[in-house]
Amino acid sequence: MKIRFHFIPCLAMLALLASCEKDNFTEPKSTLSGRIVYNGEPIGVEYNQVRLQLWQPGFGKLAAIDAQVDQSGAYSAMLFNGNYKLVFPKGRGPFKTLEKDAAAKDTLFVTLEGDKQVDVEVRPYYMIRTPQFAGAENKVTATLKLEKIITGAEAKDIERLSLFINKTQLVSRATNVSVTDIAGADIKNLNAITLQTEIPTLVPTQKYVFARVGVKIKDVEDMIFSPVQKVEF
Repeated sequence: MKIRFHFIPCLAMLALLASCEKDNFTEPKSTLSGRIVYNGEPIGVEYNQVRLQLWQPGFGKLAAIDAQVDQSGAYSAMLFNGNYKLVFPKGRGPFKTLEKDAAAKDTLFVTLEGDKQVDVEVRPYYMIRTPQFAGAENKVTATLKLEKIITGAEAKDIERLSLFINKTQLVSRATNVSVTDIAGADIKNLNAITLQTEIPTLVPTQKYVFARVGVKIKDVEDMIFSPVQKVEF
């Protein structure tokens, strides 16, 4: 009985020490942030669909740290100071990554010593140019141009072009109140495109919506989007 009596307090003390060590764990305090860009221009994507992966070399087989890219093309991650490798998961994003050289390929190396901003340059298949939106009665109309960036053997066709509207600023195929699609084969002139979609009954009533245009490229999962714009009607 005496052995058991002394053994239990020892276990309690060990548990207390372990708890203290956990409470004293240092949290990451440095922020790595930036944008996904083409020639310095942000690439719009669907919220919570595209992500960067950050790897810290020299720490064994730790899992990658995901940095989600928001719909404006911006990303942010709270990290410890150190050296990191930034990569996109294979096949993600409506663009091709840039290879710096044969050794590094498309990996971006970053040394973090406090907060740092790093834009990631990519090459999109298409860019949406001069998007304009107008609201009237129960419709939203969009006019725009499309610029084909990647040509030659790596080029891809447009599967569809879509106009989305929503009650809030989160606008995508997953979050909308109305959408109109045009098949890529039906686009005759990339420099003169018009789409129109109906505004449904909004509850509660509001006299505005948020709109953006998205391009779905053949054999590419993620769409590229125009910036979100508020449209009054």
